Amino acid sequence: MKKIRGKVYIVGAGPGDPELISVKGLKSLKKADCLLYDFLSSVELLRYAKSSCEKVCVGKKDGLHLKEQNEINKLLYKKALKYKNVVRLKGGDPFIFSRGYEEARFLRQKGVSFEVIPGITSAIAGPESHGIPLTIKNRISSVAILTGRKKDINAEIDAPDCQTLVYLMGVRNIANIVRALVKSGRKKTTPCAFIEKATQKDSRIVRATIGTIEEKAKRFSVKPPAVLIVGEVVKDGYRS
Repeated sequence: MKKIRGKVYIVGAGPGDPELISVKGLKSLKKADCLLYDFLSSVELLRYAKSSCEKVCVGKKDGLHLKEQNEINKLLYKKALKYKNVVRLKGGDPFIFSRGYEEARFLRQKGVSFEVIPGITSAIAGPESHGIPLTIKNRISSVAILTGRKKDINAEIDAPDCQTLVYLMGVRNIANIVRALVKSGRKKTTPCAFIEKATQKDSRIVRATIGTIEEKAKRFSVKPPAVLIVGEVVKDGYRS
């Protein structure tokens, strides 16, 4: 059996603003001997790696994968055999609609030491950065974070009975999301909003209702990455 030299850190890079990575995540990045990273919103984070650090883009974002997940898993194992500190840098949080759990499980099966360092997900940071609370004391007490896209394009989108719904990866599937929301009994006048490029300098918000969001997303050319928030909290936001 090959001797495993290193430890792998599965790190959440946060939603886009480079200053939103955790202190612990940044420390791991600075000591990395090898860095495997996605197409990050915050490429500035790469400059914190040592000049001697081997950097490998494994390119995962909405609709584009430079490497498939099984290849990434094997690459993490291979690099752990060679290097002392290996960092897997992922946008947002590693376990929120990401493949961090699969990577961690694979490493455990291979006997590789690893640590998961949480990151701030855009599902929370997006609304907050535009002044939208996901819960409000004594008024809004439930929230669900959902995928706006499933592997089977014909699969029905979830729209559970929560006061606030947050959809990730929903731009290209907005028609199906609207259909699911209406089917769940929500009124077409229910407020909603797309937040594009959460926490970044060029972030923007497109406000609408369930009945108008599809047309507005098209008219304003909303592009991923974007978070969709549905519920009364949208009109309670204190920023435009």
